[in-house]
Amino acid sequence: MSLLRLKGRVPGAERIGMFTLVEHSLRFHKWSKKDGSAKCDALFTGNPDDCVIGALFEIQDYEKGPLDKAEGLGFGYEEKRVMVTDTQGNSLEAFTYYATTTDPSLLPYSWYLHHVIQGAKETGVPADYLNALSATKSQEDPDRERDARERAIYR
Repeated sequence: MSLLRLKGRVPGAERIGMFTLVEHSLRFHKWSKKDGSAKCDALFTGNPDDCVIGALFEIQDYEKGPLDKAEGLGFGYEEKRVMVTDTQGNSLEAFTYYATTTDPSLLPYSWYLHHVIQGAKETGVPADYLNALSATKSQEDPDRERDARERAIYR
């Protein structure tokens, strides 16, 4: 996730670095009750060849509640503990949200995919992983004001 977008939700967030979550695959299939589009999910596959690469962030304890609300905890997302590994092979326990309401026919809005790609670039994910993210199909948001508002954080 983009640090700028996350800081809009939890201002104290700090990126720790790039980490990998094995036996998971990044999917854009979480149904958003808010706008009907697809959002990200780190889907557990159990396949050791699958992985999600992204940023690990540290947040303050008092910001966890606002983040849970912004992410929709209990409304299509639940939380779980996972082990992630950095580029040196060090493992850390972290929490992630996982989708409980999915629809694989959905597409993300282009502004949402832009947030994901921007975050991947900021994090320095490998080029092949970034290329795969960039190849994700998306749709334009019919709410042009929301689209403009979401993209404005990068200006």
